Amino acid sequence: MITQSLAFSVQDLDYLTRLDPASLSDGPIAELEQAWLACVNGRIDRPVGVRQVIWDSWRRSVSAGLKPEDGDYRFVDSADLSATLAANRVLIAAAAEVMRGLLAYNPRGHINLTDAQGTTLYFCGPDLTPVGSRLLESVQGTNCTGLALAEDRLVYVLAEENFALGLRRRRMHCAAAPIRDAQGRTLAMLTLTAEPGWFHFHTLGTVQAAAEAVSRQMALQALLEEQQAVLEVLNEGLVVLDEQGCIKALNRYARQLFRVGRDLLGSAFGRLGQSDLTDDILLRGGEGLRDLDCTFELHDRSHLACLVSVCSLEQGGRVVSLRENRRIREITRRIIGTQASYTFDTIRGRSQAIQDALHLGRIASRSDSTTLILGESGTGKELFAQAIHNASDRCNGPFVAVNCGAIPRDLVQSELFGHVEGAFSGSARGGSAGKFELADGGTIFLDEIGDMSFDAQVSLLRVLQEGEVTRVGAKKSQQVNVRIIAATHRNLSQAVADGAFREDLYYRLNVLNLTVPPLRMRREDVPLLARHFLSRCNRSLRKSVQGISPQALDILSAYHWPGNVRELENTIERATNLAVTELIQAGDLPLEIQQRSRPSAPENWPEPQAVKGLETFEMNAIIAALQDTGGNIRRAAEQLNVSRGGLYNKMTRFGLSADAFRSVPRLL
Repeated sequence: MITQSLAFSVQDLDYLTRLDPASLSDGPIAELEQAWLACVNGRIDRPVGVRQVIWDSWRRSVSAGLKPEDGDYRFVDSADLSATLAANRVLIAAAAEVMRGLLAYNPRGHINLTDAQGTTLYFCGPDLTPVGSRLLESVQGTNCTGLALAEDRLVYVLAEENFALGLRRRRMHCAAAPIRDAQGRTLAMLTLTAEPGWFHFHTLGTVQAAAEAVSRQMALQALLEEQQAVLEVLNEGLVVLDEQGCIKALNRYARQLFRVGRDLLGSAFGRLGQSDLTDDILLRGGEGLRDLDCTFELHDRSHLACLVSVCSLEQGGRVVSLRENRRIREITRRIIGTQASYTFDTIRGRSQAIQDALHLGRIASRSDSTTLILGESGTGKELFAQAIHNASDRCNGPFVAVNCGAIPRDLVQSELFGHVEGAFSGSARGGSAGKFELADGGTIFLDEIGDMSFDAQVSLLRVLQEGEVTRVGAKKSQQVNVRIIAATHRNLSQAVADGAFREDLYYRLNVLNLTVPPLRMRREDVPLLARHFLSRCNRSLRKSVQGISPQALDILSAYHWPGNVRELENTIERATNLAVTELIQAGDLPLEIQQRSRPSAPENWPEPQAVKGLETFEMNAIIAALQDTGGNIRRAAEQLNVSRGGLYNKMTRFGLSADAFRSVPRLL
């Protein structure tokens, strides 16, 4: 509680006994009059009949060059007054009610409120101190308000103790008490002016009590504003309900979530949106309600997915906490690092095969269409997926990679689409978001899509068709905005023929497609990649290997690399660890690479017809497949995911003959 002390001197207390009109004779008044005249005329030492606090104030007034006969009020500038009144509107509202109540006991008096700079903010009673008038001692001379501000405490001033003639002749006594904040700082001054017959010792206590009442209201208001500020900055929606389930308050975040304003105060909770949260759940069953997954249908038919918690208040009612699933997913993505780091510029290679693949990738990045990336294991399909994402309009959104082949078949749907609480034994409390929800607003990369279970394929097809996901065990679906990039090393067309992959899903996925060439189709890139991996290994292993010997490079370039770029990277890391000279030598390479390096091509290698653009990519792919299969048309067609007839037609167009490849030793 804010309290003030009646800390008066003995002389002050002696004067208080004179406030009774019956005991206030002409003698003390005459003494004050003579003392005042002496002070105005320059007397320095205080006469016996004047309080020290009053004499000091008179002396300051004289020193300030004030004239007693000049009693006109001075006013602040109108623009400054408007700003001051606006800044103190809460103080004025809190004090006005108290001041009106105080005036009821002083019907012929006047009560005014000034700020800490002595500017009148509000008054009750006769217009003695207009709003905007300045009551500082340095401006108006000795007066009760100015003296209270100078002393920063409760004071009283008798009519004859004022400095200005106008105030002295008004024959009104005053008492003033400071209004303070919770830290004890003076916010304003409350001053009561009364006729002598209405002014007595108890008046001081009344003024002090009134000032303390306003101080308590201001402290309470500051606390409420502090609490409201905390509520407003919270990154979760808070809705306060009364005992009947009506909205008492909702913070900024809640208003943004539900797209409503403060006009909903007093309305039922259901006005925010349709959901499964009934009044019975909120008001009677809400004690144990924690992180309930709930979807609201808002007034504009859009949907809001939230985790809802409810706690009770001691005075009745409930506080409903709402955390938007989208916000939670953003935090989750930051924690688990679901962002793409590779771009097209970071994919190494100068060969025509890789340049053709990069060209198709850049085309795919300019569209939101579903993209299918084909290629053997280790060729860098995810690198292409990340590069497509980073070059697209979704680059600022999440990139979520999922290896469909690494998820147990009975958990694929839960991992991809999420689940609700109790959907199956061991399900997370409150449910769990799936990868598609985490990828909302960005890209999801489904690696090894060919290994996805048939049931999950049905759910994935719904996502592609409707843009909706349904958690396992949920009754309602949720809208997601996700671009899908899928990848596989399998022959999906053959899987469709075998009934292991849905035909409609295959065509949905295969809108745009590109094939990442195996390393054996881009042998001219092997030295470039090898040196790049060597530089990376030097940094991570703290080695200083300067390069690769020509003999080692020849072996690396001749090897057929069944594990592709991933195998090359691991080989360079191994060789860097084993290297004892400044260069990686042939002996630092694995024995199987040394023994299984590919022999040089024979002189009768076919010379294909000149082709341009993307056809070069197709021709190189066919050459690599025929080379890999020793000219076996059936196996080459399977490897390229085309029919035998289609392969014959392309070989004829490019001037390629299978017989020429049968004379080349097959790769092991």
